[in-house]
Amino acid sequence: MTENILFMTLGGSAIAHFVITCVIGIFARHRVQYLSLAWVNGIFFCTMLVASLFSRDIAEGQPGILHPGMLVALLCACYLQSIYPLNISMPGFLQWERMWRYALPILVLLSIYMGATLLGSRIVYIYSLGELTENILSSDILLRLCALGLSIYYIVNIFLLPRRIARHANVPGYLLGYCVAMGLSVVFYTCIAIYYDLTMLAIYVVLFTLLNLYLAFRTLESLALQLPRPVIDEVEEAPDEEEEEKEDDFNEVNLLRFQRINYWMQHNRKEWKESSFGRDRLCQAVGLNRHIILECVRSQGFNNIHDYISSFRVAELKRMISRGMVKNLSETVDAGFGTIQTVRSCFLKIEGMTLDEYLRKIIADNSKKKKS
Repeated sequence: MTENILFMTLGGSAIAHFVITCVIGIFARHRVQYLSLAWVNGIFFCTMLVASLFSRDIAEGQPGILHPGMLVALLCACYLQSIYPLNISMPGFLQWERMWRYALPILVLLSIYMGATLLGSRIVYIYSLGELTENILSSDILLRLCALGLSIYYIVNIFLLPRRIARHANVPGYLLGYCVAMGLSVVFYTCIAIYYDLTMLAIYVVLFTLLNLYLAFRTLESLALQLPRPVIDEVEEAPDEEEEEKEDDFNEVNLLRFQRINYWMQHNRKEWKESSFGRDRLCQAVGLNRHIILECVRSQGFNNIHDYISSFRVAELKRMISRGMVKNLSETVDAGFGTIQTVRSCFLKIEGMTLDEYLRKIIADNSKKKKS
């Protein structure tokens, strides 16, 4: 592998982590659970940036087995990744005292190694298992083996993360799979630290970057659920079609057509409460083709026609729940949804909370009112 390819790989990784740090850092100012994701990726950005400056030395170097530089990088990577999860609120991982205590074994080991280096201890370069066996009792090799053992301890903690964070009801499912993939990537890097290979190192950097980008994008996706949804106003009278044709302003035409569609939806509840009602039936009902309707609903902030119809169904479902017409999940499909799974996904997307949580909350509130 040439120096230029390695430089572009490390530089691209640094840029990706810089973007993650900046974007998530903005949200971390308002939500503390994103703080860890921001500053850990900031450390990864600095690391990749510095490594890219030494891409020639890395490309030309032959560190051999268990080189101290590779082990230090392994220790730091394992530690930083084992203090995940990054995008949920877990105060234990955000308290400096606990983080320092968790990092204490690394700090002690690095202090001993640096002290031994200052006292004249030399790095023993090993290129075969036979040489490793011959020098197994030297202080340099013993410290490296301790570093490897400590890395394995942190890696085990990474694999235990899914079990620990699964106790939190608000943890998204993708985060559990991410933790497993992250643990496997660190195991891959451990193999590279033992048997150094430049190509495999570059592949690890790419995989590591893609994993962090995946987590960042999924985090931003969950943040998007908290954005305010478009508001559907009541339309007292449907706009005249001739008025739409006379209007020259493109945005005004879309608004008038959107009001006409709204008027029909508000006065034909029985139609769209059927699960078979969809885009084609709406087009027939209002006399507009699907491209025009899509243009209208998007001009008012909806992603697509399905999203628009689902907004009415979710609002109807909330009304039915509040009036006691829906008391369990099996009855939620009466609002026009085909399956319970569809109800759940649409409700979460529109309301930003799960249908189960909303049902429990309303039922609890209704029971309190009856008691009072």
